[in-house]
Amino acid sequence: MRFLIITFFLTIWTQAKTRPNIVVIMADDLGFSDLGCYGSEIETPNLDALAKAGLRFTQFYNTAKCHSSRVSLLTGLYCDQAGSESLSRGATIAEVLAPADYHTMMVGKWHLSKQPTDFGFQRYWGHLSGATNFFTGDKTFRLDGKPWEVPITHKGKPFYTTNVITDYAIDFVDEHKKQTPFFLYCAYNAPHYPLQAPEADVKKYAGRYAEGWDVLRQRRHEKQINTGLLPAEWKLAPRAAHIPAWNSLSPADKQWEQDRMEVYAAMIDVLDQNIGRLIKHLKEKKLYDNTLIMFCSDNGACPFDRTRGKELKPWDPKSYWCYDVGWAHLGNTPFRLYKQNQHEGGISSPLIVHGPKSLLKTKPGSTTNQPAHLIDFMATCLDIGNASYLEKVGNRTIDPLVGKSLLPILAGEKRKTHDPLYFHFAKDRALRSGDWKIASAKMGRWELYNLAEDRTELNDLAKKHPARLKKMVAQWHDIAKNKERLPAKQLKPVSRKLTPQKFGLRADPGAKK
Repeated sequence: MRFLIITFFLTIWTQAKTRPNIVVIMADDLGFSDLGCYGSEIETPNLDALAKAGLRFTQFYNTAKCHSSRVSLLTGLYCDQAGSESLSRGATIAEVLAPADYHTMMVGKWHLSKQPTDFGFQRYWGHLSGATNFFTGDKTFRLDGKPWEVPITHKGKPFYTTNVITDYAIDFVDEHKKQTPFFLYCAYNAPHYPLQAPEADVKKYAGRYAEGWDVLRQRRHEKQINTGLLPAEWKLAPRAAHIPAWNSLSPADKQWEQDRMEVYAAMIDVLDQNIGRLIKHLKEKKLYDNTLIMFCSDNGACPFDRTRGKELKPWDPKSYWCYDVGWAHLGNTPFRLYKQNQHEGGISSPLIVHGPKSLLKTKPGSTTNQPAHLIDFMATCLDIGNASYLEKVGNRTIDPLVGKSLLPILAGEKRKTHDPLYFHFAKDRALRSGDWKIASAKMGRWELYNLAEDRTELNDLAKKHPARLKKMVAQWHDIAKNKERLPAKQLKPVSRKLTPQKFGLRADPGAKK
C-alpha cells in the first residue's frame, strides 16, 4: 500500500513537471490589424516579442461578438449549442482541467450567467458585466464569488481596470504553491468602449492620427504584405460608402476623430504593457519556459458610436467616449465590416501562440495560414492537460466536442481542418468549407467567396456557382437547426437582395443593389 501511495504522488509530481501551465489571454473588440505584429502603428512591443519568438495565425476565427466568443472559447462548442450565456450544454475548460489536477484561475470580464466560480474556476477576480468604467468600475466586480468594492487606488496606484486585472493575475499565480500546473484565463476588457485611458498614455499618441483612416489603412496593409503576414493577392477592401473620406471632414471633425483614436491606441498600449508585466513575472518565477500562452480577440473592431460626455477628457472617470466605423474600418484592415458581422472583418482575430519547445516546434516568428477557431482551445487544453472531456457536469448534459486540437499546427504539421466552420450571430450568418465561404449580413442575400484567392471578400461568386451556394446554405441550416438548436425565427430564409449596412445616421447606399 505504501508503495502504491508513493507511486501515485510521484506520478502527480512528474506530470506537474512535464505538463505545461496554460495562459489564455483575450482582448475585447481588438481589430485584426491593431497590434504592431499584425500591421499597426500602435506600440505593442511585448506582444510583438511574443510573436517573434512564437507563432502567428493569419486565419483564426472568433464569433464576432463578446459573449458568444467567450462561450466558444470556454466550451469548445458553438455558442447556442452550448446553451449561450447559460452554458447549459457546455463544460468549461476549467471544469475539465480541474479533475486533471490543474489549478484554475480567471481574471477580467465574464459576461455570462452566474459567475466563474460556478463553472470550475477556483479563483476569480473581475467584473461580470460586458463593459465597465475603467476608472470606477461597477457593481458587478467579484472576488472568488463575493462582491468586491472598487477602490480609488489599488496597490498604491489609481484604479484602472486593465492594470488591476494583471495585479490579480500575478497574485493568483503567486498564491498557487502546489506542485501542479495551472490554467489562467485573462479576459481583458480593453480596448472595448468606453474609451478611457490614463492621461500620460493618451498624450503619448498626440498627433499620430492626423493623416486619417484612409492613409493609415493603406499603410497597415502595406506593412502586412511587406512583413509576409498576408499575401498581396488579397486586395485591400475599399472604404465603404457609409464611411466618409477623411479629407471630406471638417477640421473640427478631424480633431475629434484624432482625439478618440489616440485614446483607443493608448488602451491597447496599456494592455500590452500589462501583458509584459505578466510575462516578466512568469519569467522571474521560472514558470515562463513551461507555460503555453495564447493571445486572441473576441471579435473585430466595433463600429457603434455610443459616446456620452464628448466634452470630458478620456481620463475623466465621468467620460464615455466611443469611436465608430472610420476607425473600426482601420482596425479590421484589410477586411470588410465589423463586430457582429460574419464577414471577415467581424470574425478574424489575431492569434499569437508561444510555448514550451516540446509543444511549439515551428520556427520562431513563423506564421500559419491554417484555419482555426476559438472552439479549438478546449480540445487543445484537453490534449495538453491529459484531461478528459465531460459528458455531464451536475445537472448539465454536455454536447459532444466540436473543436479540434491546435497541437498538430503548433508542431508544424498539417491539421485536418474543420469542414465546415459555422458562424452565426443575430441576423448575420456565414459558413466556411475548405477555401469557400458563404456570408449573409443582416439577413441580406447569401454571398459566396473563394477565400484562397479573395479573403477580403470583394468578388461575389454566388451567381457563378449556384450549386455550390445551395449546398453550403443547406449545410448552414442543418447545423443551425440540429446542432445549434436555433428557434424557427432565426432560421428564416434570407432576402434576395443585399441589406443596407446602417451605422448610426450613416447608411451604405452601395448595398442597395
